[in-house]
Amino acid sequence: MAHISFSELVTWNECPHKHKLIYVEKIRPFFGNEFTAFGKSIHDVCEKVLLDESIDMNSTFLSYMDKEKASLEKKGYEIDQKFWGVLKEQGTNLTSFIIPSVKNYFGSYEVVSTEEQIFEPTGIDEDYKFKGYIDLVVKTEDGKYHIIDWKTCSWGWDMKKKTDPMVTYQLTLYKHYFALKHNIDPKMIETHFALLKRTAKDKNVEIFRVTSGPRKTKNVLTLLEKAIYNIKAKTHIKNRLSCYSSRCEFCHTTNCTR
Repeated sequence: MAHISFSELVTWNECPHKHKLIYVEKIRPFFGNEFTAFGKSIHDVCEKVLLDESIDMNSTFLSYMDKEKASLEKKGYEIDQKFWGVLKEQGTNLTSFIIPSVKNYFGSYEVVSTEEQIFEPTGIDEDYKFKGYIDLVVKTEDGKYHIIDWKTCSWGWDMKKKTDPMVTYQLTLYKHYFALKHNIDPKMIETHFALLKRTAKDKNVEIFRVTSGPRKTKNVLTLLEKAIYNIKAKTHIKNRLSCYSSRCEFCHTTNCTR
């Protein structure tokens, strides 16, 4: 069965033609870099330590970084060795703040799941399912479930990004389909981003709540419906405005001008 993820929805909303190139023609111009390797390694550490607080986070992080480095080099990517060393130092510093920050924010909690897969019928089109992976779900003493998505960054997000619908809709969809999957009242689910800041001098982990109420859910499901309809109809219109407002990897290439 066909499926759609939040990242695919974002790509389609940015430019349907770009969506066609990546998801239909399978053209992948970007295979990762030092930043994506760092983000993947930190995410993996978060998953591991939430399940077992006794692990050595530093050595675990460094082993994940070594694995990501080997993967990048295998693809022919030339790593900036000096910057790589800086990232390793930043990561080993950052890992020590993960568990204390979660405990300080939620108080007493139970880990329900890490990297939980969501693969649920969209409720919009019988041919499509929504696919995603929830980084962390915890349950607090008041009986509420909390969905957390880790985001690595340098120093943090400004208020514009924290409230950008095309950023926060991710958690809205996760909440909606998590509730359907487990038959949980959406009122008993809250959503949060956890910013993992590489270069921050303090508050290296910032967790904040994102509201995901009925109106927001309706809005994102409407967008999802529009995307699925146009994808199935093979409507791949170029968003010329997007070419000038974002750093699209296809702009000014033969893939974009054809």
